[in-house]
Amino acid sequence: MEAATPLRHPRISVLANAVVVDGLTITDHGVVELVRARMDAGEDPAQVLADAAVIGARVLAREHTASQADFVRAEFEKASAEVEASFADRARTIAEFFDQRVEEVFGPEHGHLAVELERLFGERSNAAVQHQLKSVMTEASSRMREDLLKQFSSADGANPLADFKAGVLRATRDAADRQATDMRQMVARVEALKEEVHKLQAEKQTQVEVAAEHARSTAKGRPYEEAVADAVDAVAVARGDDCDAVGDVRGTGGRKGDVLVGIDGCAGPARGRIVFEAKNSRRSRNEALAELDDAMAQRDADYAVWVVPSEDLLPRKTQQLREVNGDKLFVVYEPEDGSRLALEVGYALARARVLMAKGAQDDLDVSAVVAETERALGAMEDVRRIKSQLTNASTGIDEARKILDSMAETVRGHLGQIDALVR
Repeated sequence: MEAATPLRHPRISVLANAVVVDGLTITDHGVVELVRARMDAGEDPAQVLADAAVIGARVLAREHTASQADFVRAEFEKASAEVEASFADRARTIAEFFDQRVEEVFGPEHGHLAVELERLFGERSNAAVQHQLKSVMTEASSRMREDLLKQFSSADGANPLADFKAGVLRATRDAADRQATDMRQMVARVEALKEEVHKLQAEKQTQVEVAAEHARSTAKGRPYEEAVADAVDAVAVARGDDCDAVGDVRGTGGRKGDVLVGIDGCAGPARGRIVFEAKNSRRSRNEALAELDDAMAQRDADYAVWVVPSEDLLPRKTQQLREVNGDKLFVVYEPEDGSRLALEVGYALARARVLMAKGAQDDLDVSAVVAETERALGAMEDVRRIKSQLTNASTGIDEARKILDSMAETVRGHLGQIDALVR
């Protein structure tokens, strides 16, 4: 904007709320054109100038304000930089101060707080809180135990368990009395039991001895031996012979032989001896013959008979009622069968052999004895065959038994003839 060229010195007065301009000339082209245009438009030129002055004043005021703001901004920035630098220095100083103070207070090793915490809560500190609490609790617990002990030890009403203790004492005393009574009764019973035990021990010892003897007897076949001895004794008595069970009697050099028969021993000195060996088990032929030889030697017998309860127990290669070496014989006798016919035949054969050997110089018809013996053995074979038929057949049993009984009587008749011839 061009400056106004005054023709004369203008006079400008500033009143309370107005500005009075006198003699002011404005040569600015823009202002001149504006006023001319507005005057042509019919407006008041004074008013147009006044408006232009107002607007210009406002613009100048704004420009002045902006320039002041820039100055203020520049000054503020300068002051801010100075303040920031000063604040940073102060902050650094304060931070260092606080770091030092924090280290002094909160340092992990030498800080006041760590030292105080160590003093109050450290394990090695006597003034630690937990130690103090422990001491307090220990003391309180001790006093509580003492109080409880005093309370529960007293016998007055202060003890809540006084009645209970009295009842327990009474019950204990009564139980002790009952136990003492029971113990006295128990002692009496024990003494009686001791006497009974002594009796039982004595009886047991007797039973043990009997069982041992029975075991020894059973080991030798004592039950079967006794049955054989009874059967042989019955046969011997019918013929006037003496019969002894010698299984437990030691002979010359041993105990071989179970039954010893003295021929005609009931009427005087025995004319000969027959030894019977009863076995309830199977032996070999050689073992059986050896035992029969030992039995004759130990019992001073002239003839030996081997008796077993079944044909299955006969030694191999031997048959019932077949002589061996002229002085030994094998016989089957089953006590439960109820028949001792085979034993009777064996007994008669052995007796005849002994008497024939002893009476060879007398008038003895040996051939007749042998013939009767052969006939008896033949009849015995028939008996064995019929008995086998009875065992295997399911019909005709009664008739077969009649035949068997008849044949048995025939055998006994032959045996009677043998005895008569021998006599």
